[in-house]
Amino acid sequence: MQLTDIDPALALIAEFGKVTKGAAKHIDQMREEAIFSDGAVAARLKALAATLWAISARCEPCLKFYLRRAVQLGATEAEIGEFLAVASTMGGCVGEMWAMKAFKAYKDLTNSESQAAEEAACCSSD
Repeated sequence: MQLTDIDPALALIAEFGKVTKGAAKHIDQMREEAIFSDGAVAARLKALAATLWAISARCEPCLKFYLRRAVQLGATEAEIGEFLAVASTMGGCVGEMWAMKAFKAYKDLTNSESQAAEEAACCSSD
């Protein structure tokens, strides 16, 4: 999955970085240090917390990005489900809808990964 699968605007990230004097690079460095690295709290849980923030902010590209990273960092479906339950509970009806959008993004992500694995397994037996 490419970043542009999350949002087509992300195709402009390099150019955006140039016109913003490297802001995108600095923000990415902060994310890597603050969210995507283990500390007292595991990185996968911090990525799930960022997913909650994205749901609260109603930023679909953000929730897809942080959810994808949470999965890459080892978040399980059960952990994702519990975090989405928090989003639903705290956000009421709107939170529930955005939590469902996040769950769909998770299903799309895991379905595309399993499909790619199946295709690779199919082709490797040639």
